[in-house]
Amino acid sequence: MDFLSLNELSERQVKEIFSLARKIKLIDNINVLNGKNFVLFFPESSIRTRITFEKGIKDLGGESVLFPPESLDKKEDLEDVIKYISNWAEGVIIRHSDFSKVQELSRHSSVPIINAMTSENHPCEILSDLYSISEKKGNYKDLVYTFVGPKSNISRSWKSISEVMDLKFNQVCINGFEIGKENRNYKFHTDLEPILSLSDIFLTDSLPNELRTEKYIKQYQITLERMKITNKHAMLNPCPPFFRNEEVSIDAISSDYFVGYEFKKNLLCVQQAIILFCLGITLD
Repeated sequence: MDFLSLNELSERQVKEIFSLARKIKLIDNINVLNGKNFVLFFPESSIRTRITFEKGIKDLGGESVLFPPESLDKKEDLEDVIKYISNWAEGVIIRHSDFSKVQELSRHSSVPIINAMTSENHPCEILSDLYSISEKKGNYKDLVYTFVGPKSNISRSWKSISEVMDLKFNQVCINGFEIGKENRNYKFHTDLEPILSLSDIFLTDSLPNELRTEKYIKQYQITLERMKITNKHAMLNPCPPFFRNEEVSIDAISSDYFVGYEFKKNLLCVQQAIILFCLGITLD
């Protein structure tokens, strides 16, 4: 099975991946990928996602071969590329800006394709974050999730998982930067202040150049003062790389509301769980 976008999953499948992640954390020396090889396409700039995929495969007994994503930009048809790779790999993990290339590889592949990030979405990252929230908050489905910022691969993925898991999801930004049409799960707002006291989980992404203005930052930056207005035990989970005094303030990152470093520990077990899920491997 491929793992391309969150809106292709069911709630049952998300919970299955979460269950696998919990088992992986509890069992020592899981060697279920022994003798299995994976081809990875990652840019040099990738840090967290690449480390956790490479380490995750190795810790499960598998091996990986790494290529730069530019290897997929050659003249050769992607159909031919993936049909050759499928001779020697049990799965392919791709971080490439062009989502259509990941989809094209998936159409012709006989082995699982895992989307490690595109400019359209970032499914592994967001699934890992939601898993971390579920570990901290047993009532995670009853919480209110608020993304402060424009449409991006991160915010689109949060919207997708909110629809799959039936979560309450707000986006707060200036007009013109909406993720999409409102629905029963997703609501768009331009005023941050009234949403603060209604929210439990605050999410951000690094700002595009056009929004790195003094006016925008003053209106929408998540500060410690604003976090103090939120629901009791609220959490701040900015997507890395985050930039202090842009989408988030220094004092907010230094506060107990910030959960970013702790949450990213689970990127390892969740991505391992995604690999096993795609391969149909259970740990019963």
